[in-house]
Amino acid sequence: MIVELSVENFVIAEKLHIDFTTGFNVLTGETGAGKSIIVDAISLILGSRASRDFIRTGSDKAILEGLFYLEKPKKVKTVLDEYGIDSENNDYLLLTRELYTTGRSVSRINGRTVTLNMLNNITRHLIDIHGQHEHQSLLNPDNHIIIIDSFGDEDFKKLKEEVSNYYNELILHNKRLKEISLDEIAKDREIDLLNYQIEEIDSARLSKKEEDEVFEEYEKLNNIKYIVSGLSEGVKLLQSNNYESFSIIDSINKVLSSIGGIKKYDKEIASYYDTLNNINFELQELNRDLLYYLDNINFDEERIVYLEERIDTINKLKKKYGNTIDDILSYRQKINQRLQVLLNNEKEVEKTKNEINKIKKILNNKCEKLSIERKKISADIEKVFGNELAQLNMKNVIFKVQITKNDNYSLDGFDKIEFLISTNPGESLKPLSKIASGGEISRIMLAFKSILAEYDEIPCLIFDEVDSGISGRTAQIVGEKINSIAKKRQVICISHLPQIAALGDTHFSISKKTEDNRSITEVKKLNYEERIDELARLLGGVDLTDTTRMHAREMLSMAKKTKSKL
Repeated sequence: MIVELSVENFVIAEKLHIDFTTGFNVLTGETGAGKSIIVDAISLILGSRASRDFIRTGSDKAILEGLFYLEKPKKVKTVLDEYGIDSENNDYLLLTRELYTTGRSVSRINGRTVTLNMLNNITRHLIDIHGQHEHQSLLNPDNHIIIIDSFGDEDFKKLKEEVSNYYNELILHNKRLKEISLDEIAKDREIDLLNYQIEEIDSARLSKKEEDEVFEEYEKLNNIKYIVSGLSEGVKLLQSNNYESFSIIDSINKVLSSIGGIKKYDKEIASYYDTLNNINFELQELNRDLLYYLDNINFDEERIVYLEERIDTINKLKKKYGNTIDDILSYRQKINQRLQVLLNNEKEVEKTKNEINKIKKILNNKCEKLSIERKKISADIEKVFGNELAQLNMKNVIFKVQITKNDNYSLDGFDKIEFLISTNPGESLKPLSKIASGGEISRIMLAFKSILAEYDEIPCLIFDEVDSGISGRTAQIVGEKINSIAKKRQVICISHLPQIAALGDTHFSISKKTEDNRSITEVKKLNYEERIDELARLLGGVDLTDTTRMHAREMLSMAKKTKSKL
């Protein structure tokens, strides 16, 4: 259940804090006061997509925070452990969402930054939000299969996943069959092209190490005169044959001669002498190596021409087949595989067709099993659903789940599901979208939520103005049904009907005021007398009278008696 909700700089809410209670929490307020802000804030905390439009004008960011208590923490803690997120010992869970004007959004669980995908995998066990938009989803037959499947157990979900996997495999094989099923002219044309490309690559006799070696050798030979000039100057500086100038080695020998006469007087000087003497030997060795290199260096013009041609060949192949020799060789391997497929086209086509038939056979078997399970679920739902509708003052309604077989497979199998309903005695069953009124749709969806809540074990349900299109006795029945649900789990209900508001265990009023020419939304937990005034407002409008207050007191009194009987 959600224990606390804190909101800062969110839409027209500067700062809000709500302490929710167990049982039935009801929120009421004038149209435009900001009731939807509460649901939007909770939705964002749970992981819905954010928008910078949610940030209060003039602010850099909005901060949303929800504190949850896990009455049955096992499912949530299992997911937390998978993500390496620490759990609180007291079974509380803190969710934070920050929205920035830059468009960036940050989500945190117990202070740990998480992705939206991680957040959604956790929060789907916490709250189910039911708003008016779901009424429209109920009218769309494409959603009916989703609703029925939501009642399936773990074995059902596993079977459905297998159907999905085999369907995806079938799609891949059909795609492959299309790729290899070429007409003879197109096939021969592609074979000729591939043979030409393979021959062009093979004739170049490329090796992975060759590229660097060829370019390095070409660079050396192409700059041979600069190499000779530089080395000659270096040798001259190291040891010159000119007796009129001192080379580096000559200078070192002179230093050695100066130190040699005094090294016997000090061991430290002797150490300097030895170091310099070693340097002298190394320089002489280096000088001999450089002279040997110069004596053996050759300029091979034919080799230069060969290397230029080789580099040109490599560059041409790069332009056609890849940025590196590795890429070219990988491309060669790829087109050779394609060539073998084309050369053995008839065998490949036959092999792929056999695989498709094999997959279809398995997929059809899985779909048959899935359809049988859906029919079992649907039969159970029809019975339970009939009882739920009767409790919601729809006693003469006949509800039927129609399951037919599609011509093609899909990720959901081959079933097509549509809800049929008859709302009056003697009327034939018709699609839900063509017969149900707004008030009936509200109650039908509430019935589904009531049943699904038992299956999902979701600890908190939020009803966002689901009382649309109902009034009078029906509103009272809907309120009693929501109250009945609230005995087993936390319920947060935004309503505009006094019959429903009176049944709440905790009543919050949402209002809007203006300060410094800016609108600010406020939420207040109402005491008994304040509830009287709020119910009177719902009953009679803006002007409160003794009569509406009296009716409000009577309504609260009756609600108390009703709640004690439920």
